[in-house]
Amino acid sequence: MPKPTTQHTCTSCGHIETRWVGKCPGCGEYNTMEEGVAAGTSGRPRAMGATPTVSAPGTRRSPIQLSSQRLNQRTAPPPRHSTGHPELDRALGGGLVEASVVLIGGDPGIGKSTLLLQLAAATSRDRRVVYISGEESQDQVQLRAQRLGVADSNVDLITTNDCLAVADHIETLERGSVAIVDSIQVMNAGADSAPGSVTQVKLSAAHLIPAAKNAGVSLILVSHVTKEGSLAGPNVLKHAVDATLYVEADSSAGLYRLVRAEKNRFGPANEVGVFEMTDTGMIDVANPSEVFIAQRDETAFGTVIYPSLEGTRPLLLEVQALVAPTTFGTGRRSATGWDTGRLNMLLATISARLGLSLVESDIYVNVAGGLKITDPAMDLAVAVAILSAQSQTAVPADMAIFGEIGLSGEVRSSSRAEARIKEAAQLGLTRIICPETRDLGKLSTGTNCTQIRKLSQVFRALPDVKQAYAA
Repeated sequence: MPKPTTQHTCTSCGHIETRWVGKCPGCGEYNTMEEGVAAGTSGRPRAMGATPTVSAPGTRRSPIQLSSQRLNQRTAPPPRHSTGHPELDRALGGGLVEASVVLIGGDPGIGKSTLLLQLAAATSRDRRVVYISGEESQDQVQLRAQRLGVADSNVDLITTNDCLAVADHIETLERGSVAIVDSIQVMNAGADSAPGSVTQVKLSAAHLIPAAKNAGVSLILVSHVTKEGSLAGPNVLKHAVDATLYVEADSSAGLYRLVRAEKNRFGPANEVGVFEMTDTGMIDVANPSEVFIAQRDETAFGTVIYPSLEGTRPLLLEVQALVAPTTFGTGRRSATGWDTGRLNMLLATISARLGLSLVESDIYVNVAGGLKITDPAMDLAVAVAILSAQSQTAVPADMAIFGEIGLSGEVRSSSRAEARIKEAAQLGLTRIICPETRDLGKLSTGTNCTQIRKLSQVFRALPDVKQAYAA
């Protein structure tokens, strides 16, 4: 009987060391090494199927031309089916793909289990759905189902944390079924470590994912998140799945939930679905743009409507800026929902190209609604919001602004300008300030587009702001 040996595994990246070290050599994180028993040295025989088997190398394969007819016939678009929630379908790229694996994460209490139970009830109308809960009892799941009004749905409920039993059950499901595992951190795959450890999560994924793909079952895995907001567990888990979704809450009142696709092998990434959290569950928000700008004060200075582009969806957001005299020698700069480094670069450009002194001012920028924007097209909207706040002059309520600003003060073109303008026109914004863009003449939206090439030209579309600076 072999003597048990110990090893130390990094909970962040899965790196293995024979002794404990303070800093992981694999990822550089501190205090992430967890002690455990090395696989295969526990001194007792393992149960059948406790570790995934590795198939022998196959025969050598000859390459196939990408344009060959035989290959094209086998690579038809995979079948999709609706989840019953249009916003979730959008985040998934059009629906749930058959035999795909989706990893969904979010903070505790954000609504992951609520959304997935609603998904299970809606999907069970035309296919078999199995909901596996390893964290809650049957009574707890049924109480939630009664609160959501889906207690009479045709969903199979299993409460267990035995990963091997769950994998065996998935293999018995007919093709096209849906299996939901809540959550993978509590699954026990038979390893000599606590559930939630790197070894357990890797073994659980190694059992569940192949079982679902071989049976043609769509698998949805719920994952915990760390205190930094990233998905817990080894990175190999995120590489093994087909799509990764995050459930986030808006930073204003916490009434809305944003489902964002960080990775999607069957559709575009960064797609966003918007839900409203109510007492009866998650409700799709049909027009998110109207929600994000509904509470805007049209007479306040320092606010600008910005047509953002989240994935393929244009959204109208409110960009707010506040300029106040500093109480210290150097002004403070702060941005919520935007990169502070880009804000500093933009402020330097405004000072150099427009000749405005901002050194003795505290400047704050906020994206209302809780979204985090990485689109450089928000530069012009932030610049106008700062000019409006400093001059204490309101921007017209029916105006939307977008465009990227370079260090020389030029306004660069933005992607999908037509879609941004159409979204603004649908909500009654008839005046647009944007970069010079081709094919804007084809738009029959009735909007008045002011195309500019330099930041200094923005004043010709904002006479009130220009007059305030002149005074």
